[in-house]
Amino acid sequence: MALQPSSAAVVGGGIGGLAAAIALLRAGWDVRVYEQAGLRSEVGAGIQLAPNCTRILRGFGVLPAVERVAVRPTTFEFRRWDDGRLLSATPLGDAIERSYGAPYLHAHRADLVAVLAAAVPAECVEVGRRCVGVEHHDGPAKIRFADGSSAAADLVVGADGIHSAVRQALFGDERPTFTGHVAYRGLVPAERVPSLDRRCTVRLGPGAHLVHYFVSAGRYLNVVAVTEEGAWTRESWTDRGDVAELRAAFACWHPVVREIVGALRAPLKWALFDRDPFPRWSRGVVTLLGDACHPMLPYGAQGAAQAVEDAAALAACLTDSADIPSALARYESARRARTARVQAISRGNGERFHLPDGPRQQARDAAMAASFGLSADIDWLYGQRST
Repeated sequence: MALQPSSAAVVGGGIGGLAAAIALLRAGWDVRVYEQAGLRSEVGAGIQLAPNCTRILRGFGVLPAVERVAVRPTTFEFRRWDDGRLLSATPLGDAIERSYGAPYLHAHRADLVAVLAAAVPAECVEVGRRCVGVEHHDGPAKIRFADGSSAAADLVVGADGIHSAVRQALFGDERPTFTGHVAYRGLVPAERVPSLDRRCTVRLGPGAHLVHYFVSAGRYLNVVAVTEEGAWTRESWTDRGDVAELRAAFACWHPVVREIVGALRAPLKWALFDRDPFPRWSRGVVTLLGDACHPMLPYGAQGAAQAVEDAAALAACLTDSADIPSALARYESARRARTARVQAISRGNGERFHLPDGPRQQARDAAMAASFGLSADIDWLYGQRST
């Protein structure tokens, strides 16, 4: 017997929270989204939307709007850090859409958030509502906010990110581990880098790598430059990076890299922390979604995509089950192994990308050159048709 939809509260108005709201609204739920900031305040810059994500966005009815503000890259390539030698190239564009039935896109995070927000009725969203706790007993759950107010709902979805207040209320604090990696990220106006085309390029070097691709319908080049540091205590997306420090880190790299790094004016610096898969996501009528339950390193470009998959799976499980707790157990069971595998892939890429020059690096480069296409992991990842 299918569950009769009722009230759902989504804590967090980022990509995962808005995707959950869209999925639940389409399933007939009375949804409220509670966001501590404003919906247009999504931090970060570029985001890669692989076919396993865009396929679901098409089902949500928002893919055409996303495509209008995104870029369809032609190729995904890996190159050497010093001489720029091509290690591997995978066709994207029409080729990947033919293979997986959905496009590969690059977008600015704020553009994607704006499209998702437009698909959620304004009356369903409340901003300036910072969750500080959730009480879950028999019946509806109660969300407490920083201003002293509260709200009750039959279902609560914690989509409030890495520092999730909902997760803390359910399971207590968790202690992440600093990876030793820090990412400088920023946007460069396209006119400053006229020699670059619409490829997604990852440049691999000893102890560092750099990723660049266009976003915002081609108006900006998104740049992420990852280096290694010894210690870090603060996990933030918004710390300012030192331009001189960044340029010094890539001073011996290929001239194209130096050109890109030199064009960055005010990069942000983001320390990367790793986490093991969380053993539980749900308790009673409260569950987690996206970074709140499976935060992952960015080396698989799948954080947002997995949150969108979560949203679709959650709505499907709530439609197919007779009560909310059993539906959430089914959702968690359906998603935990897949997201844990993506976390492991991302973690492994972080090591492979930074190999020092030598035998292991040479073996990695040879394997890339031999494949010149999608690995078995990527085929498994992009080819999943249901969640």
